[in-house]
Amino acid sequence: MRRSPWQERIEQLDPHVDFTEITRLDAHYEFPWDIQQALSFALFRTFAVPSIGILLYETGEFTERVQKRYDDTGLILEEVLCAGFGAAGGRAAIRRMNGMHRSYDISNDDFRYVLATFVVCPVRWLAQYGWRELSRSEIDAATNYYRELGKHMGIRDIPETYEEFETLLDDYEVAHFAYDERARKVADSTLDLLATFMPFRLLPAAIVRRVALALMDDRLLDAFEYRRPSAAERFLAGNGLRLRALVVRMLPPRKSPRLVADDPNIRSYPGGYRVEELGTFPSGCPVRPHESQIPTRDAVNSS
Repeated sequence: MRRSPWQERIEQLDPHVDFTEITRLDAHYEFPWDIQQALSFALFRTFAVPSIGILLYETGEFTERVQKRYDDTGLILEEVLCAGFGAAGGRAAIRRMNGMHRSYDISNDDFRYVLATFVVCPVRWLAQYGWRELSRSEIDAATNYYRELGKHMGIRDIPETYEEFETLLDDYEVAHFAYDERARKVADSTLDLLATFMPFRLLPAAIVRRVALALMDDRLLDAFEYRRPSAAERFLAGNGLRLRALVVRMLPPRKSPRLVADDPNIRSYPGGYRVEELGTFPSGCPVRPHESQIPTRDAVNSS
């Protein structure tokens, strides 16, 4: 397997000190497309938790303005990664993110779960579909990076290791994944957006949807009551990505970073943007779906 200068640089860094640089090298040079895809599919996992999916439906952000919401999320998170936690740009992006979140009564447990998807989903994606797996140093660096981000977001009781994040994610999904029609609409809207991205928009939207569903695990599919794909669909989708990984493995290392802001699928700001103006600016008191509106795992199982 080829080795890149970025991989060699990563091995020289300390994942407990240089975690931002390691995470940046992976996101911008080693695995830019894979990490972006992994985090895109991680979004669906958050929708499958009704307290999250219903809230996103009620705000309209992922049904009426899904392109802008997708773009804003990627641009804000990338600003933190590019600038760092101590720089003005990174601090501005965190203030913007926290300003949005404070407008809603989001539980600490939901925040911890979403943070866990950012830690765990790229590791699992690259193990299945990447041109190489993440090293232990890279996994530790990503864990430490998102732990630091979580601290800046005011999240409490953040797991300390990757394994703890992995346990949190799996346990939370078993306990909380449940069907809700509103959360399903958020997922459907995001699948529709995926079909407009290059290179997927060259294919019929129905085919793109079937490929996307074939890359989802049964626990996630069942939470949305999506039809489980056939073995052939899973084979074609998974091996298509593995074939891509073989091709990428033979390519020379990237010489320049691939940034979210340069992605042609980020389309909301053709004239440029300011971090302080990204996202939503809701007014009024913090809102949250009423507890009686949120289906529980027990309620779903008894219906």
